[in-house]
Amino acid sequence: MSTAPTPWPPALAGTPATTVIDRAIESQRLAHSLLLHGDDLDTLNLVALGIADRLLNDPRHKAQYFPPAGHPDFFTLRPAGKARFITADATRDLIGQVQVSPQISRSKVAVVYEADRMNAAAANIFLKTLEEPSRSTTILLLTTRPYALLPTIRSRCLHFRFPATAVPLAHPDLAGWLADYQTWLGKLSEGVSEKAAVTDQIMALYGLVTRFNGILSAATDEVWKAQNEKLPPDLADDEQVAIETGIAVGIRQKLFISLEHATRAFALKATKGHDAEHNRTVDRSLVAAIERLEHSADLLRLNLNEAAALEDFLLSSLRLWAKR
Repeated sequence: MSTAPTPWPPALAGTPATTVIDRAIESQRLAHSLLLHGDDLDTLNLVALGIADRLLNDPRHKAQYFPPAGHPDFFTLRPAGKARFITADATRDLIGQVQVSPQISRSKVAVVYEADRMNAAAANIFLKTLEEPSRSTTILLLTTRPYALLPTIRSRCLHFRFPATAVPLAHPDLAGWLADYQTWLGKLSEGVSEKAAVTDQIMALYGLVTRFNGILSAATDEVWKAQNEKLPPDLADDEQVAIETGIAVGIRQKLFISLEHATRAFALKATKGHDAEHNRTVDRSLVAAIERLEHSADLLRLNLNEAAALEDFLLSSLRLWAKR
């Protein structure tokens, strides 16, 4: 069977980060603890699998080839349950697995997905492993929120940041939804004074919320169907729930990014051909709207219902954009 290593994502091949990693693995000088962070977990997963393949299937040492996900010396730790936490018990299980000698390879690799989801007890247990790493084990921590980790954990890892390479969300109804959102903002900025018009704007707001939920649900189902086919067959139910929840989190974050871009595009268009005072008003509204959108996105990270988060943002937009 071919032993060619898993290729790096095309956008990352030959970059300084992957070049440094390749050279370190070739010289057998790769650090035992790596923190892989960026804006996209899918990209980080591809990088982690690339590193694992190079470590576990070293062509200089004769061994049967296994892809990383099926390799007996490859281990993973993922958030579990709808709350998506990594618990102390799960952390102890991983540590127990990596502390024994490799089965067929010269190395063992452990990947901790969404490492920022460790609860306090798990993080402190894990820290002890980083303080006294096994010589034959490489631990890869993946996160989009590196500063949510304990500083003591970050300080014991070699850091690599990778830009997102994932394809943006392209749901067929998204472009129409964003266009209607911008139209809604336009009517607000023109001025709403009559009671009937105010009612229409509020009804349109809740219509946007309902349609947003439909897009999120359909996109999540589609991605989950594709992802489910790639998951290990022995994945625990609580881990599967956490992965499905994580997919939904990732998609709604992409939707909120699209919402931010649409808001900025609306503001840019609204400033063309107007006087300085008008443009300053638009700029103030844009800054306040983006701050509110970031606040709503933070609420989503705390597992607030996405409909409530979007409703919070749009209700704030009523105040921020309505012409006085």
